[in-house]
Amino acid sequence: MAIHDLAKDPERSLAALVRTEPIQERSAARVDALLDAAAIVVDETGFDRLTTAMVAERADASIGTVYRYFPDRIALLQGLRERAIGRFRVAVVAHLERGNPSTWIDAVDHVIDAYVSMYRTEPGFRIVRFVDDERGNTSDGESEAFAVTLAQVLSTDFGLPTGDEFVFRLGIAVEIGDALVSRAFLNSAEGDERYIDEARAVVAAYLARHYS
Repeated sequence: MAIHDLAKDPERSLAALVRTEPIQERSAARVDALLDAAAIVVDETGFDRLTTAMVAERADASIGTVYRYFPDRIALLQGLRERAIGRFRVAVVAHLERGNPSTWIDAVDHVIDAYVSMYRTEPGFRIVRFVDDERGNTSDGESEAFAVTLAQVLSTDFGLPTGDEFVFRLGIAVEIGDALVSRAFLNSAEGDERYIDEARAVVAAYLARHYS
């Protein structure tokens, strides 16, 4: 499997959330503008205070335009989350291509780099991710789906084994890394490097124990 498959169909989930699927370029740009505004609002005020009216004002749009695409504030937050997931996958591909890792441990480290960079550079990503945790939003299987695709890439490029066992263990590594990196950004926009370093060390040690 090619590395680019990690970023395949990054907007598919987002398209399913909006009331009018943004087929035309102008509509897609409007959805992006609304989500950009929502990201700024949640960064400034927190997700609990976000309203559709605040998003409309920040985007310089009518409230009717917001409702055309997103029926309520929850749909806005979900849309922001889905867009962030798609952009994270694209970032992983970019980091892997730029870094050209020579070992699977280096490749996993680049994935963590991409995740950290999303927290630091993607507006709204940090707060929306905390919403995800607080509401126990694990039913969509995004972590599992990402582990499956990443496992195929690591197997193809670095000779790691295929099969359900490897996917399971890689999924555990994804959950560990996710929890530690999220903790790093709990009180800091730049992230606590101690937790980020531990995320790298713990994930590498766990996988190396099985696939040294």
